[in-house]
Amino acid sequence: MGAFSTLSPPKPCLPHNNNNPRFPNQPTKTPSVNFAPHLPTPSKPNPFSRLALESSSPPNHAPPPLVVVGSANADIYVEIDRLPKEGETISAKNGQTLAGGKGANQAVCGGKLAYPTYFLGQVGEDAHGKLITAALEGGGVFLNHLNSVAGAPTGHAVVMLQSDGQNSIIIVGGANMSCWPENLRREDLEVVQSAGIVLLQREIPDSVNIQVAKAARSAHVPVILDAGGVDAPIPRELLNFIDILSPNETELARLTNMPTETFEQISQAVGKCHELGVKQVLVKLGAKGSILFTQGEEPIRQSIISAPKVIDTTGAGDTFTAAFAVALVEGKTKRECLKFAAAAASLCVQVKGAIPSMPDRISVLNLLETV
Repeated sequence: MGAFSTLSPPKPCLPHNNNNPRFPNQPTKTPSVNFAPHLPTPSKPNPFSRLALESSSPPNHAPPPLVVVGSANADIYVEIDRLPKEGETISAKNGQTLAGGKGANQAVCGGKLAYPTYFLGQVGEDAHGKLITAALEGGGVFLNHLNSVAGAPTGHAVVMLQSDGQNSIIIVGGANMSCWPENLRREDLEVVQSAGIVLLQREIPDSVNIQVAKAARSAHVPVILDAGGVDAPIPRELLNFIDILSPNETELARLTNMPTETFEQISQAVGKCHELGVKQVLVKLGAKGSILFTQGEEPIRQSIISAPKVIDTTGAGDTFTAAFAVALVEGKTKRECLKFAAAAASLCVQVKGAIPSMPDRISVLNLLETV
């Protein structure tokens, strides 16, 4: 079976609670921010200094928002020296539960980068749902379109964090993968159509992503699809409505059934994506940086911005993708977007946890002043 396929939509479960009082409507205005940093005057013009938002901007001049549609998980962390072998039991040095999920991670990243961000997703009516809601609110994310469902628990993940900062993750979909309505609400599709850019991932049903991508295309809103999530082929129908596909090298290899060990192999695998109609592919390469491929143009390569110490790589890819999207919707060049994203990811890996590690705008700008 190929990595790109037709879609078999999941069955929704009921009831679906779209009016939970825990999520009252919030005003559609830019969050109150004060991230105009007082930075030293650089010796040459720095394009990233213009990425600071002034808190005095009137609401009627607010930029079109970043809309993230995706998953919200409770990440159950266990800290271990190494992964257990088959049939082996080992002890964890520590364990805790933190808010995460690719969609929630990216939404909080957008909010902490002081860009107006909406999150469209689902949580269960349980303690994990409350944990995630509080984390999203703390990140400055608008929650008008976060729904609570009675028919499924909040999604969660077991994150096995090794001493070198690398991790292995097992996901339980819960409300992320079930209890979605067959047709998204009109108000949900309207916020998508009013966006400046839309971020999708693959920890929610493809049928939901397709509805969102179609709505965005109808309003000429660009869509980035993060390829991370379910290990299943991407429907061709979804590929037809996205503008940028963003896999890491492992996901790119899986999706194309091609090796991705070298730059030449990555380029050939990206060529297969181009053949399927995806004109831009943003490949995340971990410690080797990133490459943006645009059909008909020379690839743009970005090295990492080294961190003094890597504590936890969880959420680094989500941080990179969301920061790239913020810079892109703010009108930066593709090269500037890659550098801004690299700086955000560098800060992310220095803190444990996904959502807790998302950097704020002033920290990213300060780091960019030093590189």
